[in-house]
Amino acid sequence: MFKVHAGSVEEYLRFDPAREDGLRTLDELIRGAAPGLPRWFVRGTPDGQPGMTMTMIGYGQFQYSVKSSPVPVTWPILGLALQKNYISLYNSANGDGPPFTCAYADRLGRARVSKKGVVTFSALHDVNLHALTEMITAIEAGLAAGQLTAR
Repeated sequence: MFKVHAGSVEEYLRFDPAREDGLRTLDELIRGAAPGLPRWFVRGTPDGQPGMTMTMIGYGQFQYSVKSSPVPVTWPILGLALQKNYISLYNSANGDGPPFTCAYADRLGRARVSKKGVVTFSALHDVNLHALTEMITAIEAGLAAGQLTAR
């Protein structure tokens, strides 16, 4: 299983030198499009606790609970994650109906949007950055207006 071994945002950005420039560009794009979602390093949940164990760069945060644990999980609203062969953008802000990011699937270029709303792409040049910026701005605006909630 692919695992990014990092202990900070800066270490995460430098983890894969071949993708560092693209990851930094995405980080700047996200911070510019959603300045109200503070960036932080997501260490993942410790083994044996609920949640995902993977590390990533998070933007904004919320807490959720699972039935199997009395300890709430702190999770990012948006999460930028390196995978072995692609980059993922996780979105936890949604309204009623299908995941919010699905509405942008046809506009994001060669990025894929899963049924759960995760946006994945192999390289930055595969993505329509204008549409991605618009989507991220709409996520922050939807949260502020109460049209979207983190869950």
